[in-house]
Amino acid sequence: MAPSFDCVSSLLCSEDRDSVFEENSSVYEDTWQHIRNHQKHHFGESHVLPLQDDECFASLVEKECHHCPGVVYLNRMYNGDLDFGARKEAVDWIEMVRSQFGFGPLCAYLSINYLDRFLSAYQLPGRDWAMQLLAVACLSLAAKIEECDVPMIVDLQVGESKFVFEAKAIQRMELLVLSTLNWRMQPITPFSFIDRFLYKINDDDQSQLRSSILQSTQLILSTARGIDFLAFKPSEIAAAVAISVVGETKTIDATKAISVLIPQAEEERVLKCVKMVEELLLNNGIYKDYSSVIVPCMTQSPIGVLDTSSFSYKSDFTNADSCANSSHNSPDTKRRKLNNTYGS
Repeated sequence: MAPSFDCVSSLLCSEDRDSVFEENSSVYEDTWQHIRNHQKHHFGESHVLPLQDDECFASLVEKECHHCPGVVYLNRMYNGDLDFGARKEAVDWIEMVRSQFGFGPLCAYLSINYLDRFLSAYQLPGRDWAMQLLAVACLSLAAKIEECDVPMIVDLQVGESKFVFEAKAIQRMELLVLSTLNWRMQPITPFSFIDRFLYKINDDDQSQLRSSILQSTQLILSTARGIDFLAFKPSEIAAAVAISVVGETKTIDATKAISVLIPQAEEERVLKCVKMVEELLLNNGIYKDYSSVIVPCMTQSPIGVLDTSSFSYKSDFTNADSCANSSHNSPDTKRRKLNNTYGS
């Protein structure tokens, strides 16, 4: 059996340890009462939000970047400052466990969102077990928030994992993730917008709405597996997915659709995202006829370069509205490192 690691004293600085990691479980139980008291049941059985009114929609758009890891994190992934391979292994493991336990797509999306946001704020030590422990904690948190039937923490560690962690170690990693993310565990995601966008782009025709939602749900989850779509806001991803999905059955003018879906959006960003969504489907071998999606030709600009041969979007977004300005990347947020707290 793989070795078991108990990181009882390794996840927080010593001055915090007594107040957070007491031997009794009262502190840990209080954390879950905190989540439950503030949890809003947004998603329902179809894993999408009910239709919002315009005021609610505007509020979501305004706040969506508070839950993004930011472009700085994306650039660090591209530059090799962060281990892309380790992230990929963690995401693959999350998807494998999600499938085995029958968790919904939103659970997996939340897990990956937590993982990316955490990595954008903390620097894990260069040890194999650290990323695996983070993946287990993120999935456990997402399952507790999103799923009705949640297995024991230790039972989540299925498959051929290199490491098996004790429940206490996972719980303490969960607390570290919670504090790092400032308890923002219900992020605004593309799922928050997709039903509204599909409804609008279908001209209120609900005959194809259900199948479009199901297809869009899987496509949104696919965008989370890589890092390329981290350059875009959740509303931009949702708009691009809606345009691509509906474009399979009817002619869609992408430019006009964007103005209807997100009037305040930067058109060029969403158009680039539409092209990336279609490229994602082609690269995954899911060929669809997107000839009915009318996307104007765009000249190359410093905003970004789409490399279709390697499907990598190298972003230099610097505008004030981009997710680069999320709370995790603000100048007054100090980057904390775990190299010392994990021990030598």
